[in-house]
Amino acid sequence: MGSSHDFTGRGERFVHSGRVVYVSFNYRLGALGYLDFSRYSTPERPLESNPGLRDQVAALRWVRDNIRAFGGNPHNVTVFGESAGANAVITLMAMPSASGLFARAIAQSTPISASFSHALSAGWAAEFVAELRALSPPDTSALTPNELLSMASVSDLTRVALVVSARTPDAYPGTFCLAPVVDGDFLPERPLDAFRNGNAHRVPLIIGTNEREGSVFTGRVDVLPRSPMRIAAIFDHAPVSSHHAMRTVYASLPENRSAADFGSDFVFWYPSMQLGELHSRVAPVYVYRFDLAPRLMHLLGLGATHGIELLALFDQVDFPFARAMSLLGGRERFVSAGERMRTHWLRFACTGRPDDTWPTYTETNRLTLIIDEEDRVESDPRGERRAVWQAFLPDF
Repeated sequence: MGSSHDFTGRGERFVHSGRVVYVSFNYRLGALGYLDFSRYSTPERPLESNPGLRDQVAALRWVRDNIRAFGGNPHNVTVFGESAGANAVITLMAMPSASGLFARAIAQSTPISASFSHALSAGWAAEFVAELRALSPPDTSALTPNELLSMASVSDLTRVALVVSARTPDAYPGTFCLAPVVDGDFLPERPLDAFRNGNAHRVPLIIGTNEREGSVFTGRVDVLPRSPMRIAAIFDHAPVSSHHAMRTVYASLPENRSAADFGSDFVFWYPSMQLGELHSRVAPVYVYRFDLAPRLMHLLGLGATHGIELLALFDQVDFPFARAMSLLGGRERFVSAGERMRTHWLRFACTGRPDDTWPTYTETNRLTLIIDEEDRVESDPRGERRAVWQAFLPDF
């Protein structure tokens, strides 16, 4: 959901530096952006896999061909995003068609595993068609799936997408159906496999997560494996010998805080550490963790939750939510952290490396920038937890 129009002005502080041109763009979303309807394709109405990804590549090609007219350098493009946007960044790094379209990448809080097999995505597409047919008038019963999709209203397509995506996290814990499909062509392999096999684009990468990503994923955005049923399903696929250690690390599972941290580490933190480790073998990698949150956010039990760093990075501390979360103090420290982040991001975009105070991440040192009231560098933060995850997901 959403569009680049919802985030108008986010690039202004970057542009005011005089060092970069900032570009945002739209791409197809939801079911028509990501569900794999290609099995229903016909010569008259072709349906391709991964339309959302195809739009992103088309936009990056436009940047390559036109950015000089805006004062930009087509050979020095940095692609960056957060959450679904970060998943797009990592996926683009695994796509042959995106080769040469960017020179650096930044992935903030990326659900790296959110790309799924053709069979799984095709099953979700079939569920979508069945739900859409049930919602459609009786006189459409003879329509083929292709015709049904072509004739459906935008509101019906959106409504059905919500229905199918809402039940996916229970049926397939740890998944979200409106995500890229590994089609063997446009996206030849899982991004994590591309990094493991040395097939990802070898560009410098900044990658990181927030301290408590999962605390905000409740209610309508409850997509993480944090309920007892979802957690049990994740455990069912892990070696029995690793269960005790995992429950020890996340004491009192599935109580709310422990369950939220387990779910967010499964989706965001551990995969990001794995990918950073893999990519560090072939290109410079810089890993961070964003720990800073105003006092009210801690009192609410949210802490440095998913997306909070965007308010600092884009200097949007005067937005209503940002003002509210600073009511009990912490605004100045939050603004300062954002300024330091922008300095790193800008220098990385211009030179391929952030400030000298931020060292590269390797498999041996695992040096990580902790962004807090005062930034610091730690070697292998949460190392014990990382080791438990390696035993829990040995084939990840």
